[in-house]
Amino acid sequence: MATEQTWKYSDTFEFMRHVREGLPPVMICVACNGGVQGKESHPALPETPDEIADSVHEAYEAGASMVHVHGRNSANLPLGASTTEDWYEVNAKIRERCPEIIINNTTGGDLEMTMDQRLACVAARPEVASLNLTPDMARFTIRERPAPLLHPRPATEYDYCMAFTYGLIERFARSMQEHAIKPEMETYHTGGAWVIRDLIDKGLVKPPYLIQTVMGSQTASYPTPENVLQLLKELPSDTVWLCSGIGPFQLPMTTFAALMGGHIRVGLEDNLYYRRGQKLKNNAEAVERAVRIAHELNREVASPTEARRLLGLPTQPSKY
Repeated sequence: MATEQTWKYSDTFEFMRHVREGLPPVMICVACNGGVQGKESHPALPETPDEIADSVHEAYEAGASMVHVHGRNSANLPLGASTTEDWYEVNAKIRERCPEIIINNTTGGDLEMTMDQRLACVAARPEVASLNLTPDMARFTIRERPAPLLHPRPATEYDYCMAFTYGLIERFARSMQEHAIKPEMETYHTGGAWVIRDLIDKGLVKPPYLIQTVMGSQTASYPTPENVLQLLKELPSDTVWLCSGIGPFQLPMTTFAALMGGHIRVGLEDNLYYRRGQKLKNNAEAVERAVRIAHELNREVASPTEARRLLGLPTQPSKY
């Protein structure tokens, strides 16, 4: 059932009422790095646990209440973390620098992981973990990673599909439930709504539902307001809606979400540029702009405490 902070975002009269009465504080999630590109693409992309913690701390100070993080393989930094030990070190470093931030670990990993390796983060006790809802298909080239960067590699072409099935998604959701982790359900197109309903029917996710619409990724819905609205029509009422946009679509998609009463994800995982021809200095600069936009739209920025209340998380941050 919808609350004052969760409602049917596509409902005309609910939107008008919330604008009149005041939209709730906007939660800003910083997607600090990603599992595919690294310093070969942007020198500010954090890779080691200390670099990740430092970058997240800057974003936290700027106004981020949640971090979506990809741990890296300590023996081969271009690859994602595939052991609980690597994940635990990352989470502990973040918590040391950011006492209250919500820690959200990815189960997306990198392009070469097994499904068991993608689940390694769950035992490292994040508060939230991402949950892909559909297969993910893409074709692209990763640029060369030259020396003196650690673990150099040649440019590599990928044509792949991350083959999530109903059964695998249920397995991931069940593991998160067993570890008291809130799933961040990521939907790339309207097909994800079928899976969301299935997870709800099976009791594998509980309200409020944290659902992210990923706009502009290959084979995702095109990043337009029309497509966002269609996705919103199909989400459950008791949803905390988080929106991301890939590349140049980050700014319009997150601004649209802030305008609509939703919550936003920014950061170097999704977009490297402040504007055409000018790269972001760091993750904090992306968060700072999101804060300015929220304030211009007459929305406050949610503190970690407010974000925890919104998501139904424990009031006390995780300990490591």
